[in-house]
Amino acid sequence: MIQKNLKSISGLTLIEILIGIVVSSIMMAAIYTTYSIVNNTYGQVLEKAKVSKSSRDLIEVLIRDIRMSGFKYFLGQNNLGYPRDSYLEFVGGASTAEKSHDPIIIIQNELGHAAIDETYSAISKHNPSDTCCDKIHIVYDDFNQHDDTQPYKRYKLTYYAEPLDDGTKDGVTINPRYGIFKSKISWKQDIGDETGDWVADCSECYEKELIRDYVEDMEFVALDKEGVVLNPYPSTKTEASRANLYKVRAVDIRLAFISEKPFFRFESREGSERQLKGFSRTIRSFSDRYLRDNVVVTVYTRNIVGQDIF
Repeated sequence: MIQKNLKSISGLTLIEILIGIVVSSIMMAAIYTTYSIVNNTYGQVLEKAKVSKSSRDLIEVLIRDIRMSGFKYFLGQNNLGYPRDSYLEFVGGASTAEKSHDPIIIIQNELGHAAIDETYSAISKHNPSDTCCDKIHIVYDDFNQHDDTQPYKRYKLTYYAEPLDDGTKDGVTINPRYGIFKSKISWKQDIGDETGDWVADCSECYEKELIRDYVEDMEFVALDKEGVVLNPYPSTKTEASRANLYKVRAVDIRLAFISEKPFFRFESREGSERQLKGFSRTIRSFSDRYLRDNVVVTVYTRNIVGQDIF
């Protein structure tokens, strides 16, 4: 009876077990491969979204400040005992951008900035072929009724770039990058004073505030009322460029960002490099694994209507 029951018990042969192991291994490999692909894709989406969000934040700040360029505060008739309009000295067409009160000054392809001292050491780029970055000075007026000493205010904002590392780590080349910085200084001129000076020690002032990391390029293009690029750029360097300071009616902004981590799985092959193009820059090609993305926007300078705005 016992022998008969033993004979009726079914089992698996060694071959069947091996087949089961092989099929299970194939299924696990397929599941892992699918997971890896989905995970890598999700990581790329997050990295691209991160680049996009931070770029939008910087663009919004730039748009707001450029729109303020050339703004002048008119108080009019008042019971506060303050002048009807601004008494602040205007220094237009100065020989240096640091001293000037002109609403917008664009300096092409120059790193670094000294808010007050116009003499500062030149900053080297990671690579001589790097296009980063332009610099922009923005001047506008404001008013503070609680400041009896100087109710009328004038501020100068400067956006500029500097290298954030040397592009190497432990002797190995990594992702070299630039950072966008912002400074804010104020014109100090009390009521009754005939002249004043730029200062960086006011309560609203700050210098070299990092507002965006991992930047590849920052470019500004000034346009006239017809939408034509002003040439030369509005600046204080030459008489011709100073003549264009009050012809600016819009500014094209291009910001190029680079991902913090490698984005692509492989480097580009020779002949199929990824390209980055600007307004007036030479097209640059890259074979590394990092993502680069351009953000382009046009801002209208609604307060610049002539040379007598201040």
